[in-house]
Amino acid sequence: MQMCHKIKLIFLIYFQIPEFQAGSSTMSTFSTQTASNSSPSMAPTFLLVGMPGLSAIPSWWTIPLIMLYLLSALGNGTILWIIAMEPTLHRPMYFFLFLLSVSDVGLATALMPTLLGLALADVHVVSASACLLQMFFVHVFSVMESSVLLTMALDRALAICRPLHYPTLLTNGFIMKIGLAIAFRCLGLHLPLPFLLAHMSYCRPQVLTHSYCLHPDMTHLACPGAWGAVYSLFVVLSVMGLDPLLIFFSYGLIGKVLQGLGSSEERWKASQTCVAHLSAVLLFYVPMILLALIDRLRLPVPQPAHTLLSYVHFLLPPLLNPILYSVKMKEIRERILKRLQPMKVGFAQ
Repeated sequence: MQMCHKIKLIFLIYFQIPEFQAGSSTMSTFSTQTASNSSPSMAPTFLLVGMPGLSAIPSWWTIPLIMLYLLSALGNGTILWIIAMEPTLHRPMYFFLFLLSVSDVGLATALMPTLLGLALADVHVVSASACLLQMFFVHVFSVMESSVLLTMALDRALAICRPLHYPTLLTNGFIMKIGLAIAFRCLGLHLPLPFLLAHMSYCRPQVLTHSYCLHPDMTHLACPGAWGAVYSLFVVLSVMGLDPLLIFFSYGLIGKVLQGLGSSEERWKASQTCVAHLSAVLLFYVPMILLALIDRLRLPVPQPAHTLLSYVHFLLPPLLNPILYSVKMKEIRERILKRLQPMKVGFAQ
């Protein structure tokens, strides 16, 4: 009990708030205070709704949440370790996989403060500065993941459609330029957002519908015509709208080439190089597209289902991507087993 109390105090200090009581009384108090504030500027705190129904029993989902994060960190850490340690994996496809694991670890880590705050201490209120900081990192790593998935799709399309030109086009220098372009895209697009959101006018109570801070959620609270909301829409459309279209265009080119291959064995062998990536693409984009449709079309979806879909979009890819690539990519699987073999022998002795 003393340890739980210490953990709770840590979260309360991190979020820079007094100790609020759980349940609807906190939300009603917060809404009343926000509504009574006549200033349209950003209030010092935001309220996270979280998963409805869990506020009364926050502790039961703490262990699965921590286990999910630890497994995600272990899986992606293993991928990062294997690619860094094995010279034979220092190739374009594995460099992009390395970046994908970095984005997965970063995304899961950025989400944990508010998720664990809700689970361990039932903390629904988060300071505006902490919310803006979390929003920035969540979207930076989301855009990084989307950019890497697009780059991997183009890599596979080039390898299958132009196999003779592939080694000469994807040189080490060109790959470094791709990495810098991804970093510039992530940071350049999202660096203005915290400043724009901090200086926007807010006409609605600062109640966020998720368990973490997302900029579409925050811009919905702004007054009509706010420049930050316009820029936020531009960022969403330029990344999350454009990337999946280019990815599926790449797979259209791949499918066209596979149809022209002579034997079914050649088609099968070529398609197997894309299975893990296509699974990762569907896992990342399908929940995101469903969430966007629900928000834009205002579909009557229950809030728990909406929140659960958001958890699937953000938390499942970091957990499942290492499994997909370890199972489907023979070289990754063999290198992991090779590295683990001496450890097994050591434990046996």
